[in-house]
Amino acid sequence: MKTFSTDESKLLELLTTFEPDVKQLDNIKTHLDLILLALESLAKIGSDSVLQAVRVLNLDIEMVNRVTFWRFRQSRSQYKQFDLTETKSLVLIICHLAKQYQDLIRRAIVLYEQASSEGRDPMEIDLLKDYLDTFYFLSQENQETSEKLGQSPQLAFKLLADLLFSSSKRGHLLLWHVLINYSC
Repeated sequence: MKTFSTDESKLLELLTTFEPDVKQLDNIKTHLDLILLALESLAKIGSDSVLQAVRVLNLDIEMVNRVTFWRFRQSRSQYKQFDLTETKSLVLIICHLAKQYQDLIRRAIVLYEQASSEGRDPMEIDLLKDYLDTFYFLSQENQETSEKLGQSPQLAFKLLADLLFSSSKRGHLLLWHVLINYSC
């Protein structure tokens, strides 16, 4: 049986006992959607990859086809409310996919940090330009997300950092902790 350090035990307790209210859950969903958007933009993945992760992780959620997944992503619509189980499932999906693309995520972050330290525009680097262009294009599909984003490259690159943490061994715990802090 695995034993946890005191700090990790406290974190696990917080993560398992946290019951967000409707507004907090909506904030969490928005942040998760942005993180998934960042991953889709960088790794060029789509709903097929997400649905494959659902099968690999053997998650018991209602994302069985592309239409259902689209409705899942658009949870503020009339289709259904986004519940805590689905939220935690999406955390697991994002972490699973982030692990698969960890090298690409790390490369993008290193390139961004190098460009920043050299005073260069990240848009001069093909990988980063392509990421940002795709990120903004995909964000235009969701007007509410687009309004929250504006044209902020800092947010887009901060989301890559969230993805890198999510790709770690305990990524789901780290991501859930970030989401709790973000929602409050």
